[in-house]
Amino acid sequence: MSTWVVATAGHVDHGKSTLVRALTGMEPDRWAEERRRGMTIDLGFAWTTLPSGATVAFVDVPGHERFVPNMLAGVGPVPAALLVVAADEGWKPQSAEHLAALAALGVTHGLLVVTRSDLADPAAATAQARGELAGTSLAGVEAVAVSGATGAGLDELRAALDRLGAALPAPDADAPVRLWIDRSFTVRGSGTVVTGTLGAGRLAAGSELEVAATGRAVRVRGLQSLGVPESTVDAVARVAVNLRGVERDALSRGDALVTPGRFTTTELIDVRVHGDPVADLPVMVVLHVGSAAVPARIRPLGTDTARLRLDRPLPLHVGDRALLRDPGLHRVPGGVTVLDVAPPPLRRRGAAAARAVELSKMDGPDLPGELRRRHLARASDLVRMGVPVGGVTPVAGEWLADPAHWAALGGRLVSEVDAYAAAHPVEPDAPVEVLRQRLGLPDRALVEALVRAPLTVHDGRIGTGRGLPERLLRALAAVRADLERSPFAAPEAGRLAELGLGPKEVGAAVKARLLLRIADGIVLLPSAVDAAVAELARLPQPFTVSSARQALGTSRRVAVPLLEFLHRQGRTRQLADGRHTTSTC
Repeated sequence: MSTWVVATAGHVDHGKSTLVRALTGMEPDRWAEERRRGMTIDLGFAWTTLPSGATVAFVDVPGHERFVPNMLAGVGPVPAALLVVAADEGWKPQSAEHLAALAALGVTHGLLVVTRSDLADPAAATAQARGELAGTSLAGVEAVAVSGATGAGLDELRAALDRLGAALPAPDADAPVRLWIDRSFTVRGSGTVVTGTLGAGRLAAGSELEVAATGRAVRVRGLQSLGVPESTVDAVARVAVNLRGVERDALSRGDALVTPGRFTTTELIDVRVHGDPVADLPVMVVLHVGSAAVPARIRPLGTDTARLRLDRPLPLHVGDRALLRDPGLHRVPGGVTVLDVAPPPLRRRGAAAARAVELSKMDGPDLPGELRRRHLARASDLVRMGVPVGGVTPVAGEWLADPAHWAALGGRLVSEVDAYAAAHPVEPDAPVEVLRQRLGLPDRALVEALVRAPLTVHDGRIGTGRGLPERLLRALAAVRADLERSPFAAPEAGRLAELGLGPKEVGAAVKARLLLRIADGIVLLPSAVDAAVAELARLPQPFTVSSARQALGTSRRVAVPLLEFLHRQGRTRQLADGRHTTSTC
């Protein structure tokens, strides 16, 4: 049977914990101080089996305004809520703040439970509460009147809980895990244990997770759900995770365990604000998401959009819902929807206004929109942002591109290659790295992926195959004619200068494989290597430099570097006495 989780909410002393005790037979108040004072201070946990056989777990939260951060830590990861209002007191200030928090977090499933119906007719409190719920995300939820003291209405509440559970959307078992921690402690003999509400995904014993804030790898040593050891736990569920590889003091409420490589941990986010106008928000607020509460500075961008700079990084996805709270005024000015977890810098004049226009068109994860805005993005980066990337073919490696931007880059590549050829006539093919910089691309592979005919890629250069200019080809023809008459008589510097062949021109000829550079200032035909080896092989072995010079009909200026070149190529060997041989023995 299914298991799901619901959180309580409501004003202090309206009977939330009493209700949970009556439903489950378990004590949700964990601390002696809570039981002594008769007031919930921290989160409590209990569970029961419903008439359908389904199991519902309760996160019982404090109702006093001093403990709203604890309340939000419990409600944050939970998909449904019981909003509790006492029949004899009706709607109260914390009823309003808790409702505002639920609405800000986008909670749309829940029940209105009117407690202490043995002390007063619940009709008036029910009507009042329904009026307060109207226009919120919980408008129209089912209402049940109960008495935790007498048990009246509990059976009706159990049936309503069954209906609520059946109406909840099915959790995605294949989603990445993001377990917001609400407790961390040590069990003797087992080590560090953390608890939280698993909102999506699946946990398995032996699997690896990351501590989001540090990236530290931890392994799941064991699992429990509702006090029962499990090998796997599917969302939505209360879970206790026994961890290997981390000390208890390294984890606390507000930290999160995440699937490696599936979340962006960020201190800067762009958001859409629901609630108070952005212009009316205080500069400093506290952002509540999951079980975390992080101070944040607000920079308004548009009428309902803003940039938040967080005091510490959080693992967030595009589309996440969070809550803003003004701790000074003890109120919830609004909720936010995360629009961008890796927003661009706003350095230029007018950048903030332009960004506001851009944000006004954004609404949740959108791959085509992300690519239009970013032009290029790695698939893995988009996945960490919470943007699905299925069905799109990378243009190179894992790079995804906006089609219009990619087409424009192809046109720019042709222009840049032409510009390079005009500026470097002796080497018309442009280096890939130069083109990468001119196009402002993050990866050389992207440059090569842009190449389309008539462009070609060869030896790290891109060109049109137009070849060397005619003037240079004529000069090289003269040099090659000289070398064909005397293959080992490398042209002197004066001869090269006479033909207009400087270092750049000679270098271009070498790259085009029209000449072979043996050493600085020494060039021969590429065929000279095999011809030299064949000629030297006819000499009595081993032979001297002088013998080689005479056999090749050249000068010592050429013979010495040529023998060194042949030695480096493994075509000859130099013996200890300075002589050479073409044999390998």
